[in-house]
Amino acid sequence: MKRIFDLFVAFILSCLLLLPVICIALLIKLSSKGPALYWSKRVGIGNDIFLMPKFRTMRIDTPDVATHLLENPDVYLIPVGSFLRKYSLDEFPQIWSVMKGDMSIVGPRPALYNQHDLIELRTARGIHNIVPGITGWAQVNGRDTISIPVKVDYDEYYLKNRSFLFDLRILWMTFQKVIRSEDVKH
Repeated sequence: MKRIFDLFVAFILSCLLLLPVICIALLIKLSSKGPALYWSKRVGIGNDIFLMPKFRTMRIDTPDVATHLLENPDVYLIPVGSFLRKYSLDEFPQIWSVMKGDMSIVGPRPALYNQHDLIELRTARGIHNIVPGITGWAQVNGRDTISIPVKVDYDEYYLKNRSFLFDLRILWMTFQKVIRSEDVKH
């Protein structure tokens, strides 16, 4: 049922977001050098690596590490990057990953391939056995403002309490957080 729900939501979002996606891609292309999409190496189910598309919010010469590990991430942002991140608009292309089956609408956010501490903690708790999501329990409970061990605690709670109603609750909370642009480091 979760896969059917994911495909249904991805189809609806694809239709609704077609025009905004085109506009965002044009804004990125007009305001910076390089492609509009950035393909990020992420860790999926079973710790398999997949390529996850995002709208590019940073310059093409940005080091390939998690943003929080950059000394001064703001210097790498493209002119529209902060706005895209603030309202999570850079996440729209991940609908493609949902349609492919690499991601779900709700689940733990996929780790970067080089976030070894996060991958190790998730593997030890069995979290690597579920499909990662565009949004998740950790995202609605702190997102960028919580530590990796706390994120993993939230991920494990999700693993043990997964249900359709819980996913709907997370989606509603995500909508509220995005509208208020809460817990986002720009």
